[in-house]
Amino acid sequence: MNSKRIIPCLDIQNGRVVKGVNFTALRDAGDPVDIARAYEAQGADELAFLDIAATTENRGTIVELARTVARAISIPLTVGGGIRNLADIQKILDAGAQKVSLNTAAILNPALLEEAARQFGRERLIVAIDAASKADGQSGWTVLTHGGGQRSSWDVVAWAREAERLGAGEVLLTSKDCDGALSGYDLPLTRAVADAVSVPVIASGGVGRLEHFLQGIVEGHADAVLAASVFHFGTFTIPQVKDYLASHGVPVHSRPRPMTALPLKR
Repeated sequence: MNSKRIIPCLDIQNGRVVKGVNFTALRDAGDPVDIARAYEAQGADELAFLDIAATTENRGTIVELARTVARAISIPLTVGGGIRNLADIQKILDAGAQKVSLNTAAILNPALLEEAARQFGRERLIVAIDAASKADGQSGWTVLTHGGGQRSSWDVVAWAREAERLGAGEVLLTSKDCDGALSGYDLPLTRAVADAVSVPVIASGGVGRLEHFLQGIVEGHADAVLAASVFHFGTFTIPQVKDYLASHGVPVHSRPRPMTALPLKR
């Protein structure tokens, strides 16, 4: 088993890190630069920076803030939100990100994935899939766009396969149904996508207990686990998660010592 990655996520709105439940009721969690530095000190393997309002506000990503975060850390940074074309991707990579995350733009213009893979390499492209249970009692999940506000015509598993074919190097899979609920990842969803594609899948949405990280990897077949609330508000530190996973036989990257703790929000 390859080493599994622990990825904190910075959802950005108005220049601040925020976190809510089911993509709503957002709470302020702090300054993105301070939080990014603390997560690197704790031993995070990567960091995600998602400008969650960019698409719904019809604007580009906050590139300068992303640049400031990238300069403050040395671990890989993924940036997403509001990326619409190749020029936007180039700006994000020039700002210091190692990867870009595409969601709505890839759904609206699948050719963008192919073009981006050719120009930048598929290893730099993550397709973010926001998923929700299908309506009217149907089985399966629907892909959401525009920050989770609109349902597309795509089935999640079918879109994951198509995104991989077009050039996605990873899938960041978030369950809107579970987001912020602290009840665990949507394991059937995560497993269905992970088993359908050959690229790495990052599980996201719903962590509340240490065992949820383990379940995402063992039962969900995820290659990496992403979380926000439990890290931002001090429920767990990244070393606690890594120690827990290692104690259950999951290989993780070693963390630096001494560890700088993330200041809790008061």
